[in-house]
Amino acid sequence: MHAASPCTCFQLRRAARRVSQVYDRHLAAAELSLNAYSILRRSSQPRPLGELADALGMDRTTLTRNLKPLLEAGLLSSGPGEDARRRELHITASGKRRLQKAFPLWRQAQEEIETLFGSTRTAALNQQLEALNQVLEQGQHA
Repeated sequence: MHAASPCTCFQLRRAARRVSQVYDRHLAAAELSLNAYSILRRSSQPRPLGELADALGMDRTTLTRNLKPLLEAGLLSSGPGEDARRRELHITASGKRRLQKAFPLWRQAQEEIETLFGSTRTAALNQQLEALNQVLEQGQHA
């Protein structure tokens, strides 16, 4: 057992890496990582790049790097939006099929976490993380 770190960021990142490993293991059967799955899920409607980055809590550079393999695999396409200066992402038919294949695998990962940690504790953790995210987001816009 490790001594508990007083650093909130370290604790969150370490837990996030371990949780991500569970999801990645399950989603591998659909040939997707958790990052790729999250991007596809949030691309079910055409979205400008900046809006998608905000929804994912990523900067645009990181999102662009994560989009490259999805675009190359034909799971997403990119084109001009209503405003020709802004690019929009569109999920392709292939991307929709991959997402349908991945959803039950994502659900298995979710159930594994809930089994290990407890569904009540998982729900409480999700509420706390959402509250933390909202406070931090408001602080950035203040």
